[in-house]
Amino acid sequence: MPDLSTQAPSIERAPAIERAPFGRTGHDSSRVIFGAAALSRVDQATADRAVETILEYGVNHIDVARSYGEAELRLGPWMETHRDRFFLASKTPSRDYATAMSDIRESLSRLRTEQLDLIQLHGLNHPDEWDQALGPGGALEAAQEAREVGLVRFIGVTGHNWTIATQHYRALERFDFDSVLMPWNWFMSGFRRYGKDFARTLALCEERGVAVQTIKSLARGPWAAGVERTHSTWYQPLEDPVDIAIAVRWILGQRHGQSGLFLNSAGDVTVLPVLLQAAAEGGPKPSDDEMNAMAKRTGMATIFGI
Repeated sequence: MPDLSTQAPSIERAPAIERAPFGRTGHDSSRVIFGAAALSRVDQATADRAVETILEYGVNHIDVARSYGEAELRLGPWMETHRDRFFLASKTPSRDYATAMSDIRESLSRLRTEQLDLIQLHGLNHPDEWDQALGPGGALEAAQEAREVGLVRFIGVTGHNWTIATQHYRALERFDFDSVLMPWNWFMSGFRRYGKDFARTLALCEERGVAVQTIKSLARGPWAAGVERTHSTWYQPLEDPVDIAIAVRWILGQRHGQSGLFLNSAGDVTVLPVLLQAAAEGGPKPSDDEMNAMAKRTGMATIFGI
């Protein structure tokens, strides 16, 4: 484990990413949240370099999941010695109480911490799973109990498809979640139904002080047949620094209550420094013409099907 005292000069020199209230949690989080899916299949040395990089840019919020391969184990040494530097979020993919509670305790063990700041019900996309997780004996009861006994502080919900904005709205009607996470990028915003559903859920979140995290900001499209997969993301990401900067500025240029939207970084360690640099440099929100030109130039397409 690196001695962070030796990193201080670098941290001071790096451009700082803006921070904002993470909903009503009382925590000011960096507008870019480290998506630790990037650590799923890397060795400890690579993970250490990634964490050092986010610290240089002032990222103080990490989003990981029990199902992200070795990611929690890679973060464990850092949490053991530098837990107070980060708002730490994990996720459970389980839908029933017993398995979800086991996931929470296992995440705490793997992350070498006594408490998570946020536990999220992960990928709650399908209506049947939604009913189970939020119903009697479901994962939500495990999250609530974990909060009552101090294992977690806040509870959120995540999802990843075209219906998730509507599902999150339903979830918020059922339970007062502290955060939601859903996909949002220029291509998706052009689909009238999803854009309308996203705006409706965003308005409810603003009314209640619920933090809104966005994913897939750098999604270019599915990997084409025969194309070499040069990144660890399951979709093909934007790669050119100019295109990445445009996509990042578009997300961070959108306002939501006091905070604006939060951008969860892509699950690839090689894209991470470029994304962080773009976020730190900032700049105005791109115009629709600029976004359309970028989408046409890169061949942006849906990664969720139609």
